[in-house]
Amino acid sequence: MIVDAGVIRLEGDLDLPAQAQGVVLFAHGSGSGRHSPRNRYVAQVLQQAGFATLLIDLLTVAEEAVDRQTAHLRFDIALLTKRLLGATDWLHVQTPNLRIGYFGASTGSAAALRAAAERPDLVNAIVSRGGRPDLAGPALARIQIPTLLIVGAEDATVIEMNRVAMTSLPAETKLEIIPGATHLFEEPGTLEEVARLSCHWFDRYLSPKS
Repeated sequence: MIVDAGVIRLEGDLDLPAQAQGVVLFAHGSGSGRHSPRNRYVAQVLQQAGFATLLIDLLTVAEEAVDRQTAHLRFDIALLTKRLLGATDWLHVQTPNLRIGYFGASTGSAAALRAAAERPDLVNAIVSRGGRPDLAGPALARIQIPTLLIVGAEDATVIEMNRVAMTSLPAETKLEIIPGATHLFEEPGTLEEVARLSCHWFDRYLSPKS
């Protein structure tokens, strides 16, 4: 489907189960898109748990082609944040009665954190998988919603980045380190753990009972 994200139209996949408990918007990064098998797996688990999901490409087809050669747009956090904000506003119109959460991966996590700081009235929880919250900059200090940071135990550099970022987050923040996992969570059972932790976090903060 087409997602009207402000002045640009993006490709997206919205899955809306009956009586959804909330809706999770996925923010991809580092050359990934809505077809990422890792994020699609997490989305499927969330859907089975009763959550709606929206997976979108934050870059257009032409931009992705350029980024494959230069790898610079995936680090343009301001651009990714602008696209995510547009998608958030669109999603709120489509699902006005559902609380919105963000699931950010890699540089998409920085965009999710910045966007959450800009939409405190719409976004209720964040999960970051192997994220780069350090790239969110001063926006970290303005985030007022619960944030779960998930990092692989073998991803030492990113663990340190997340620990430093935690010192700037004023709201409830938790760091989960998955044993045996590297940056992409390709090891057996590690992505399943990411999905389990994400379901628990969103159930806690997006469900009507929360």
